[in-house]
Amino acid sequence: MDLKSTIRQVPNFPKEGINFIDITTLVKNKDALKEAIRRMAANYLANPPDQIVGIESRGFIFGTGMALELDCGFVPVRKPGKLPAETISESYELEYGTDTIEIHKDAIQSGQKVLIVDDLLATGGTAQAAARLVEKCGGEIMGIVFLVELDFLHGREKLKDYPVVSLLHYDSE
Repeated sequence: MDLKSTIRQVPNFPKEGINFIDITTLVKNKDALKEAIRRMAANYLANPPDQIVGIESRGFIFGTGMALELDCGFVPVRKPGKLPAETISESYELEYGTDTIEIHKDAIQSGQKVLIVDDLLATGGTAQAAARLVEKCGGEIMGIVFLVELDFLHGREKLKDYPVVSLLHYDSE
């Protein structure tokens, strides 16, 4: 199945000059969604993680599917104020400002093997912050997996300390 053909590109969204990669057309297609999750999980079937960490919000879609496929737990990483128990947080740089994500302090046990999952790798800041959270909890990152990577933004460079796998690549805006 050609998964790229199931993804819609929306020109000039959210602003002029941006070509938005819209995965909603992939996830509404049950066959494409199943295939994407199957392919994202394939590299880890022989050596599954203890936990999948999914980054809010689209990382939840692929992360929970992968957790079911790999028979492991799922841990959400969320925006501040969304998790009910004690959290730890990590801030990261955006193009104009900063943002913060959080994880429950007790979500990952020391020494657990963790796979971080998100829908899209752009500049890499969010995934890098998620990796720092996992490490603060004592988790061992076995990889970071994305459905889509925007190669022209070079986000992989921020993640050079981790194995990164992206299913689909876009090399220009």
